Amino acid sequence: MNYQETLDWMFSQLPMYQTQGASAYKKDLTNTVLLANHLGNPEKDLKFIHVAGTNGKGSTSHMLASVLQEAGYKVGLYTSPHLKDYRERIKINGKEISKQFVCNFIEANKEFLEQNSLSFFEMSVGLAFQYFKEKKTDINIIEVGMGGRLDSTNIIKPLVSIITNIGLDHTQFLGDNLKAIASEKAGIIKENVPVIIGEYVTQTKAVFQSRANENQTKIYFASELITDDYPSDLFGDYQRQNKKTVLQALKVLQETTSFQIKEKNIKKGLLNVVKNTGLQGRWQQLGVTPKIICDTAHNEHGLKIVINQLKKEKFAQLHIVLGMVNDKNLNDILPIFPKNAKYYFCKPIGSRGLETLVLQKKASEFGLKGKIYNSVSEAYNEARQKATSEDFIYVGGSTFVVAEIL
Repeated sequence: MNYQETLDWMFSQLPMYQTQGASAYKKDLTNTVLLANHLGNPEKDLKFIHVAGTNGKGSTSHMLASVLQEAGYKVGLYTSPHLKDYRERIKINGKEISKQFVCNFIEANKEFLEQNSLSFFEMSVGLAFQYFKEKKTDINIIEVGMGGRLDSTNIIKPLVSIITNIGLDHTQFLGDNLKAIASEKAGIIKENVPVIIGEYVTQTKAVFQSRANENQTKIYFASELITDDYPSDLFGDYQRQNKKTVLQALKVLQETTSFQIKEKNIKKGLLNVVKNTGLQGRWQQLGVTPKIICDTAHNEHGLKIVINQLKKEKFAQLHIVLGMVNDKNLNDILPIFPKNAKYYFCKPIGSRGLETLVLQKKASEFGLKGKIYNSVSEAYNEARQKATSEDFIYVGGSTFVVAEIL
């Protein structure tokens, strides 16, 4: 199979949460362990930093990778979901895995993958670990897909674990309250592996502290310990806390391992995250007059921060291109959005996309008025035509919406 045929097989034949939602979620690590054993347990020969959390996982992972690259290390980076191409998920020093490696891995293991009904995410984790081992990386930043305790990435024993924050998302899988979700995320905390907590509230702090005590490991609360701030090419307000989390993790990594990271590496790494890693979709500016910003924030916790930042902007008229997936709690999310904006409602491509009529009707209940469009690109182009040079266009609501305009 060529690259496109390989991707079609991976996407359509096996469950993929990004496109299928709930039916793709597996509450079990058995298959991941089976695949790891089949591959000769490549994860046992690798060094890792493990990153979980409701929001900020991707930004935190990319910042860490950028700094470690500046320090001269060969850095593997595994993240999800991808925006445009599957290969965005697996990179070394910012360079995506080759199409040929993906094809060869699937071809060599296809019979095993089919016989054991491995999910899209399970096979992707195995592919990443195999790739990093063959390419002899120095360290690998691994972002949790969902939750933590039962996530396919949780077969590793990292040098440092990170939990960025806890918010209400994926409640159908992880629990409908912060304590329950924190308990799932805390599942990545392992014996004698220091853990960094980015943000917490009273009920989640107790969960993390208890889990750390059980595993006889040291816990660090970055928001209490780090006061430094560094300029970065990631401009979202939410990056301030992510930077604190990164700085604390780097400090612990240096104190507990042989990795050497200088001050100049940290400064340069944080200033060149996009250049070094290719990260996209985080308060990313697409235009100047009018100013156009896209952001992948898609749950209540993340959207509150982004919309608050949006309200600080100066503009004559605000235009919002908005689309969502069908498993979000609109009653929690839509009240966050400003009423004084013109809305361009759209449905992202894929079976999980929320119908525009449903979104428009629900939005109107919260005073959000706008027209519906046949596609994200049509909505985006209309917003650009209607906006004057003094206006502001925001594009978001879903990772898929942002992916379609990048």
